[in-house]
Amino acid sequence: MITEESTQPLIIVSNRGPAQFERDENGERRLIRGGGGLVTALSGLVANRDALWIASAMTAEDVVVTAENDFEPLDIEINDVSYKVLMVESDPEAFDRFYNVVANPMLWFIQHYLWDLSNAPDIRQSELDAWDFGYQTVNQDIADAVIRQVADRERPLVMLHDYHLYTAPRMIRAARPDALLYHFVHIPWSEPDSWRILPSRIREAIFDGLLANDIVGFHTSAYCTNFLACCNRLMGYEVDYEKLRVDHPGGHTIVRAYPLPIDPERLARAADSPEVADAEKEVLARRREHLILRVDRADLSKNVLRGFTAFDTFLTQHPEFRERVTFVAHLQPSRQDVPEYAEYLERIEALVAVVNHRHGTTDWMPIDLRVYENFNEAVARYKHFDLLMVNSIFDGMNLVAKEAPSINLRDGVVMLSENTGSHEELEDYVLTVNPFDIQDQADTIHRALTMSHRERRERADGLREVIFSRNPRDWIDEQVADINLVRSQIADQGSE
Repeated sequence: MITEESTQPLIIVSNRGPAQFERDENGERRLIRGGGGLVTALSGLVANRDALWIASAMTAEDVVVTAENDFEPLDIEINDVSYKVLMVESDPEAFDRFYNVVANPMLWFIQHYLWDLSNAPDIRQSELDAWDFGYQTVNQDIADAVIRQVADRERPLVMLHDYHLYTAPRMIRAARPDALLYHFVHIPWSEPDSWRILPSRIREAIFDGLLANDIVGFHTSAYCTNFLACCNRLMGYEVDYEKLRVDHPGGHTIVRAYPLPIDPERLARAADSPEVADAEKEVLARRREHLILRVDRADLSKNVLRGFTAFDTFLTQHPEFRERVTFVAHLQPSRQDVPEYAEYLERIEALVAVVNHRHGTTDWMPIDLRVYENFNEAVARYKHFDLLMVNSIFDGMNLVAKEAPSINLRDGVVMLSENTGSHEELEDYVLTVNPFDIQDQADTIHRALTMSHRERRERADGLREVIFSRNPRDWIDEQVADINLVRSQIADQGSE
């Protein structure tokens, strides 16, 4: 447990909260769970202690509900977890600039190496305004809400999350020098040169904001190393790669890796549910001799197009597998209000049509594309894949690579990009691929589908052993241990 001088609640801060309010087609208010893996990751922490979750108001109904509650935190229960949530309203134009110009795509593209630098980005006055009057505005709105909530607390603990809120820690630190600030970044941290895309004042504000934290956490040691290199090469600060520490004018910040595990018990319960059993009937009725599966958001970083091209190459080079294998691609629509994402989904659908026309027959469609979100169907497919394709360009962690093999019944093989965070843990038991090498991926498909039963079993057993070795409680405990260490060091310094 987090040891504190008082019973003050923990403050969790993120862009998207654990729940949001909407109106249904009948005009009735309804509460729905917030999307994304971050909510799942933090639910274990919230379930076991007093916590206040501060997040942006995502819908007009969020704003209305918060106003009805006199802009005080709401008590919410969803999926058997109780939350205390404060939803923070920002000006709609500022939020649009914050989210759709700076956070997505600007920062997301930098941290996933997605920019085609010969063509984009072009940073003009509109992008500068989006930073000044969008990103900074929303970060200030969130920081002000935190500052108000901790006004009567000594040495509050504030845990911030992800790339949306890089500058908020400095704003909080300015008002509360005594706060213990911790920031977890859930996406990759890219190498120093990638950050040179940003104007120097924006880049420096991001690092200045993050280094206002006492601790900065990432999923992998490689991301920690990249962050330290950035602090040294871009900001000129002294870094210690062994102690994982940055010394800067405000003091020092420690940097740590906390790989995010899955919740195997929750997934096992879902796998045994009647809803998944119903979905399994269709999976089993439609499967051929071999089933290849991918479950992703339709995000540029997931590398869907190269995956389909590799499958096309595989079928061309190994025609004996025609009508014996089906590739089910279960994709969730992602950020369709961002032009690059809408265009990407159109390209996915067009490529699927080409591959199916080239190789398909009257009763066999090589690629079965499903573009919607359905958790029960995804879990049903997890249980029966022969090959799971995870060929991301770059990925902070990728929990699908852990979830799917944990409940798979067929000793399914995992093809895993070397640029995913999960590869650092799973590399001994997966088939590693270069996400840009289509021939490598095509060859890996063939290797997986012709692998001996013995090797499949050994790899599957190894994966399960690694995956089950840690759970979300361990992830939280590792972070809490470092938080308590920093807290004790601060207390010792204060008593000197």
